[in-house]
Amino acid sequence: MRKILLYITLGIGVILSIFPFYWMFIGATNPSGAIFSVPPNLLPGDFLVENFTNLNENVGIIRVLMNSLIIALTFTFFAVLIAAAAGFAFAKYQFKGRNAIFFTLLLAIMIPYHVTLIPLFQMMADLGWLNTYRAVLLPNLAYPFAIFLMRQNMRSIPNSLLEAARVDGAGEFKIFFQIVLPTMRPALAAVAIFLFMFQWNNFLWPLVVLGDSDMYTLPVALSSLVGMSRVDYGQIMMGTTLSVLPIMIFFLLLQRQFISGILGGSVKE
Repeated sequence: MRKILLYITLGIGVILSIFPFYWMFIGATNPSGAIFSVPPNLLPGDFLVENFTNLNENVGIIRVLMNSLIIALTFTFFAVLIAAAAGFAFAKYQFKGRNAIFFTLLLAIMIPYHVTLIPLFQMMADLGWLNTYRAVLLPNLAYPFAIFLMRQNMRSIPNSLLEAARVDGAGEFKIFFQIVLPTMRPALAAVAIFLFMFQWNNFLWPLVVLGDSDMYTLPVALSSLVGMSRVDYGQIMMGTTLSVLPIMIFFLLLQRQFISGILGGSVKE
């Protein structure tokens, strides 16, 4: 009886978790007027192609998706590499001011993102980088939380392993790329998922620095669908569905490593 109650509770939880995604897909296949019909329509409609066509005509969804994908993947690759290198330095190297720098990094996590918006915008304007992808990518490459998470995971690497590699003649770059990074694959996957989601869903900063609609990312382009007098919810549901799919695919590709990477930060030397 206890197992039956457990499975019923878990089943209800699964339904409640999946239903918003199901409703989103159903909305993408129906016209705007049918989405809020009473009683609600829970079956797929035949408006999927038309919603996609209208969405592409209004915001150029294919171009926007490519913009977001290129920006998110580029950001994730370099941000993970920087976070891994910084985390390795904080965890395994002894240098003057290490604790002070790391404490400052932790303080940076606590600063609200909106506080830095005006100084960063002024910096991009002074560099002449407004309306460029560099302005979208560079300010957040050294992401404090990612560095913190990698540092916590790097502490689990035995110092004896690194010393043995040095005795065998391995240089620091060889140790980092051939020993440390392969060992940290679960943590790298966890950080990559987090950073990819952050950049993919980033709305405010691209909205501020990008002025050309041809360079818009997906969240910025979807926001333009909300007009003053009329909102086509069918197109919004279609755009939201397309925005969720890459995150789901990216997570499914790295899900085996994700949980162990998150828990790895709790392991100490």
